[in-house]
Amino acid sequence: MAKVGFVALIGRPNSGKSSLLNRLIRSKVSIVSDKPQTTRHRILGVLTRPDSQIIFVDTPGVHRPGYRLNERMMGAVYEALRSVDLVLHMVDASERFGKGEKYVLDLIRRIRQPAILLLNKVDLINKGRLLPMMEFYHQRHGYREIIPISALKGDNLAVLLDRIAGNLPERDLEYPDDYLTDQPERSLAGELIREKVLDCTRQELPYSTAVLVEEFDEGRRADGLVVIRASIMVEKESQKKIVIGRAGRMIKTIGTRSRKEIQRLLGVRRVALELQVSVAPEWRNREVLLDRFGVV
Repeated sequence: MAKVGFVALIGRPNSGKSSLLNRLIRSKVSIVSDKPQTTRHRILGVLTRPDSQIIFVDTPGVHRPGYRLNERMMGAVYEALRSVDLVLHMVDASERFGKGEKYVLDLIRRIRQPAILLLNKVDLINKGRLLPMMEFYHQRHGYREIIPISALKGDNLAVLLDRIAGNLPERDLEYPDDYLTDQPERSLAGELIREKVLDCTRQELPYSTAVLVEEFDEGRRADGLVVIRASIMVEKESQKKIVIGRAGRMIKTIGTRSRKEIQRLLGVRRVALELQVSVAPEWRNREVLLDRFGVV
């Protein structure tokens, strides 16, 4: 028997949940961006060690919902909190405590599952702030542990894994020891494209964009070729122009960067990637489109 359990990553947008997940399982299963609400659905990442199997559940950043999209995202958070063995509450230690963090803290205090507090991005703060911050949170909730970490630099992550395992029950493995994620390659490819859209457009384009993989043809994968056709969805014509760019330069850059990363993901020599940009007004409130995007 090993230490086995489901562990939810909970925190405000941009607290570093996806970066931590990718770092811990040593594979990119969740896209990363400095724009809010990048993660839109529950993502499993499985780390199997000789003495434990930790099934991480990456969730959307906790926020007050304003669209059906956001309501579904928060539904994924609540479901994770109800169904896991342990909660990792991630806090951006470089940010001041405010209403947003209080909202997350109140949520953590209402659940029955044990929680570990992770003070992330400690590489960005004066170390003299750390002990008062730890005491501040200690006074507000009975965390099993309070652990300062840097998901970016890997500080204290070995300690974190040991503490997580120590708080999990003993039982049979949930997944084969080579299992990594529940995300199919088709979905991962779409998310990588969306990540490049966010990276390339920076502050010009709101996060109200989505990617739908229309075709994922593996018929010639044995020859090192996968064919992908995807639609980048935006809400306005003005946003479409931003994604395409002058003389098509932006969409070409997005395609080039996406292609390279998808090739690494799939382990093939060539990805034939075709991108188009479509306008879908108010897609964040359209149930049919949210279903197609896999936001459950």
